[in-house]
Amino acid sequence: MRILFIGDIVGKSGRDVVARYVPLLRKKYNLDVVIANAENAAHGFGLTPKLLAQLKQAGIDVVTMGNHTFDKKDILEVIDSDKTIVRPSNYPEHTPGHSLVTYTTKDNKKIAIIQFIGTIFMRNTLSPFEALKTFFATHTLGKDYHALVVDIHAEATSEKNGIAYFCDGKASLVAGTHTHIPTADARILPNGVGFITDVGMCGDYDSIIGMTTATAMPRFTDQAYQQLKPAEGEGTLCAVYVETDDSTGHCTLIRPVRLGAHLQNTEDM
Repeated sequence: MRILFIGDIVGKSGRDVVARYVPLLRKKYNLDVVIANAENAAHGFGLTPKLLAQLKQAGIDVVTMGNHTFDKKDILEVIDSDKTIVRPSNYPEHTPGHSLVTYTTKDNKKIAIIQFIGTIFMRNTLSPFEALKTFFATHTLGKDYHALVVDIHAEATSEKNGIAYFCDGKASLVAGTHTHIPTADARILPNGVGFITDVGMCGDYDSIIGMTTATAMPRFTDQAYQQLKPAEGEGTLCAVYVETDDSTGHCTLIRPVRLGAHLQNTEDM
């Protein structure tokens, strides 16, 4: 299976660069599925039904969320009915939305997508390790689905690495999101899971993790609170391209994809 996992889409710059490059990437790699973290798509905080429709039109099949899942309240209009939105699985049991989404490709391959929020430097949630232990007790890679993608939306690199090794042999891809900076450690772990600590964001990198320096810098220098505003210059798309073995679900190839301004590009487009 050929999978593209796109990092956190931040504001208009992120949406624009996704709309520009995703159709080209779908064609270039003959992708089976495109997954994107979209919890920052609406002006940096949350997602709206209108913007969700725009992302789908751009070629995204499934979106994952995170700690900003419910920042835009009108997402509640669709989060229960739309089975392409994945909210964190380790939120309390009766949280609206779907903690697991299974997407069926055009040739009837099944890919499961699940997300967890980290517990270090984040809001209090249930342990992602305990939630995964429960999940793996009833779900088997290569039997219940051809591939499994785990989005670990966390601050601490150590926690993300721990989740990856916990999932090794049981998932196809563990993709770190939330910190908005692409890491250089994309690799396949010993038992076949592809992993990257953070995919990076889709947005304007002439910023502080996607927010204008004018609104973010005072939090460091003056400890003065200002409403953060997303930077709206030319964006960069950050993603990972993954290939998996349909019989085992194991990752056979993982490599970063970067296209746009400010960062070194990996593609000739």
